[in-house]
Amino acid sequence: MRLTDWQLAFEQHVTAETLALSDGFAATLLGGPTLEVGTGLAIYHNAYRARLQEVLQHDFSAIHYWLGDEEFASLSQAYVRRYPSTHFSLRWLGQRFPAFILEHLVAEQSAPLAELARLEWAFTLAFDAPAGEPLTLERMALLPPEDWPGLQVTLAASVQQLLCHFNTVAIWRASKYEEPFPGSQALESTRICLVWRHQQVCRYRSLEAAEACALAGMVTTGWNFSELCGELAAIYAEGAPLQAVTWLKQWVQEGLLEGRVS
Repeated sequence: MRLTDWQLAFEQHVTAETLALSDGFAATLLGGPTLEVGTGLAIYHNAYRARLQEVLQHDFSAIHYWLGDEEFASLSQAYVRRYPSTHFSLRWLGQRFPAFILEHLVAEQSAPLAELARLEWAFTLAFDAPAGEPLTLERMALLPPEDWPGLQVTLAASVQQLLCHFNTVAIWRASKYEEPFPGSQALESTRICLVWRHQQVCRYRSLEAAEACALAGMVTTGWNFSELCGELAAIYAEGAPLQAVTWLKQWVQEGLLEGRVS
């Protein structure tokens, strides 16, 4: 048996759902005085599946906190059966976990769980995102006054946005600080939660509606600073420029923004 064939046979055994052992593959192996071939391969088989569950439990620790050991194990096992690992890095194992929850569970249970899973995955994406070149207050201070009206920005590469219909952030925070489960509740109104990485630390916060609209106008619609002030004038009247500057300064300090390339 060629090395590549042997490697493929070993991979098929380790990733198979059952412990069935190919006689041809088994014949290529030698057991030891205290460990026969079948037992040794069973250890590898079980260890592989245990490692997959360990990765999912790490990436979705808040889901594990909510469901407990038994239910989380059942859910993660079903997920791995449905979506086996296909990437050389286990970093991407949980990519479909939020969508799988929606597929696998009834709607009443799946909606808040999937939202929590999306929040946890947002932290993973933010942590691994490219560094980019976030704006700084020092760079903003060098901007000539005549350039301020046309200033345009975009979100930094690490920023993830999540629309929350439930008290997902509260549940995630309770899991992180090992507090009692607060119970899942629908919010009176949906909230935007941002997750991003700044100075090598993942951060998060929810936005009030007015700030969320202002930020979306700048980074999605493409408003420049002058247009932002104009849109805010309907709410803040003469205080619109001050509010626009206040938010812009906060967004820059938090590392949320990069300059928009023309």
